[in-house]
Amino acid sequence: MPSIRDVARQARVSTATASRALRGLPSVTAETRTRVERAAAELDYVIPFNASSLASGRTNSVGIVVPFVSRWFFGTVIAGAESVLREAGLDLVVYGVPDAPSRARFFDRMPVRRRVDAVLVLCLPLTSREADALRALRVPVVLVGSTAEGLSTVGIDDFAAAKRAVRHLAELGHRRIGLLGETEPPPHGFTTPGRRRNGYLRALAEAGLEPERRLEADGGFTADAGEAAMERLLAQPSPPSAVFAMSDEMAFGALKALRRARVGIPAEMSVIGFDDHELAAALDLSTIAQPVFTQGRRAAELLLDQLRRQTPPTDVVLPTELVRRGSTGPAPAAG
Repeated sequence: MPSIRDVARQARVSTATASRALRGLPSVTAETRTRVERAAAELDYVIPFNASSLASGRTNSVGIVVPFVSRWFFGTVIAGAESVLREAGLDLVVYGVPDAPSRARFFDRMPVRRRVDAVLVLCLPLTSREADALRALRVPVVLVGSTAEGLSTVGIDDFAAAKRAVRHLAELGHRRIGLLGETEPPPHGFTTPGRRRNGYLRALAEAGLEPERRLEADGGFTADAGEAAMERLLAQPSPPSAVFAMSDEMAFGALKALRRARVGIPAEMSVIGFDDHELAAALDLSTIAQPVFTQGRRAAELLLDQLRRQTPPTDVVLPTELVRRGSTGPAPAAG
């Protein structure tokens, strides 16, 4: 294994100068720093973690606080962030908070303190106490899918995107449009279901349609719960002719229930999802595409900007797109 002495010898500087250059400390000229970094790269030298941390105050790690590590959306955001942070030589430390007790323990004990250089928080609407605890860390913090005063955010316009999905169904002539989402209080106080439901209701109003609560079913943002929710809608005396699912995974479950019930798609029932999950194209699902991987990348880029240049907090809203596939078509009466 190469040592700092090997790097110093190849760069033609003292060991102390090589160490200062690689740790980003002052009193090193730009030319010398470049020469030392080039020598380290040629020798494949890596600064020992403890030495770097003690000398510079940096841990070379970023903490990610995530409610559900195993779900596709969160895993894809993490992958996007990791692709940027890995190139910058930073490690990821993931903190899962799947329920209220684990979330309370995290913000009470704040285990990221002095262990990470920055923090990403995925889709957790923060209480004022939680936001204050993050600000008290005095490290860059970026939120994905939620907002808090004084913290950078990355996300999409859920309201407008949901409205576009439902408007697509209304433009196809559908008059009874169901909703698969969260009818019970969502876990962690997630605000996304509410924003997407409001978009659904606005689109109905703009199309001159009256909302019916019985056409809304709790799909739990999973395929299994989406399947059960679709079965409940089919059991209605007057089922919808189209359904907007707040996530593609719920839509996958809905498609399964419809095929088992021998309901023609889209001849008898249209389904549109939300996400453009990696399986959506294979299942020919119309959907609202949101840049999930890119949200992770953009959030990581904001963190790096704040680490390097202490840039002010920034709000980034990424675009979404309606993707028309074979699961949506004209309403039966219009066909």
